[in-house]
Amino acid sequence: MYREQVGLSAFFMNIFGNVIGFIPLGFILPVISRRWRSGFLIVLSGFSLSLCVETIQLVTRVGCFDVDDLILNTAGAAAGYMLFAVCDYLRRRHYGEKI
Repeated sequence: MYREQVGLSAFFMNIFGNVIGFIPLGFILPVISRRWRSGFLIVLSGFSLSLCVETIQLVTRVGCFDVDDLILNTAGAAAGYMLFAVCDYLRRRHYGEKI
């Protein structure tokens, strides 16, 4: 129903915009600190940050609280962490580094 009201391009922009917006969080946190190299912590931090943003939107009545955004933002943070994990694996494999 939502897709028909706003159009297919706006629907996909919403879906991919929420995911892409949180990929840097999942990628940069493990680069900055070794403490953040747990996939669970990255997913939890992505969810927590998204929950804060959505709660601020609810309280200030700017935008709307959307559970889909929570799920998509969390998925974006997880995708960013997976991208980091692949890059880290390739780096260690290339340079022969031990963990």
